[in-house]
Amino acid sequence: MQFTKYTGLGNDFVILDGKTARNVKDPCALAPKICDRHFGVGADGLVLLLPSDKADMRMQIINSDGSEAEMCGNATRCVALHLYRRGIVRKKQISLETLAGIIHTDIVDETAGTVRVDMGLPRLTRGEIPMTGISGEKAVNVPLRACGTEFCGTAVSMGNPHFVVFVENAEKTPVDVWGPALETHEAFPKKTNVEFVQVINDRTVRMRVWERGAGITKACGTGACATAVACILNRKTGDYITVKLDGGDLLIEWPIAKNIFMTGPAAEVFTGDYKGGE
Repeated sequence: MQFTKYTGLGNDFVILDGKTARNVKDPCALAPKICDRHFGVGADGLVLLLPSDKADMRMQIINSDGSEAEMCGNATRCVALHLYRRGIVRKKQISLETLAGIIHTDIVDETAGTVRVDMGLPRLTRGEIPMTGISGEKAVNVPLRACGTEFCGTAVSMGNPHFVVFVENAEKTPVDVWGPALETHEAFPKKTNVEFVQVINDRTVRMRVWERGAGITKACGTGACATAVACILNRKTGDYITVKLDGGDLLIEWPIAKNIFMTGPAAEVFTGDYKGGE
């Protein structure tokens, strides 16, 4: 099974394309095996590139635990670069069909691997996220109790759910303890990604993430976007910020009432032939 491994700021993916992707019978069963860092290739997720009648390509994203994700910002940058460099799509503006809708990407520097992604409009009501409570109500700076602690956070959907919690020191935050407790909190019927964010100044924040279905990762593109939205809604930053993640920096822009944009790098790591079966 021919594959290519990519990374977006340390958030890494096994990408399958062409007949290889189309011939995978059960991607949710394949993902935990191929993503295993001891017995497989090792990755945070598996991405299948499939034909689409709505966009240039359909991107199916499977987390390392076998659950399917609606959307992944870092994966979109990796996929766009892969499609262009392989000549599968012969233009730098590439559209991708996802479970969260059509995502538009723009390769701004092919040599450096820099890709800008139109992430669409953030979804802010409890019904859209989804989160329990009044469907049309926003969840900005709301309390949730977990691990014997009360957290105040802001819920945002970037096509997938996020809960953004502001902390005094991101480095000292026990992400491995608080993350899974909030991910599986009863307030989130489809679970949630969790971002722990330290505001450095009105243009820069430090974020660490617990990803739904993957655990602690080096970076999360949709999480960085959700973080920017939460910062602006809580009046902590301006509308153009640098989000500093474990794996590097993402630039996020959110002019109020307009689409949110993410710019960052992607890189091919290696190609190979996986022998573990489909």
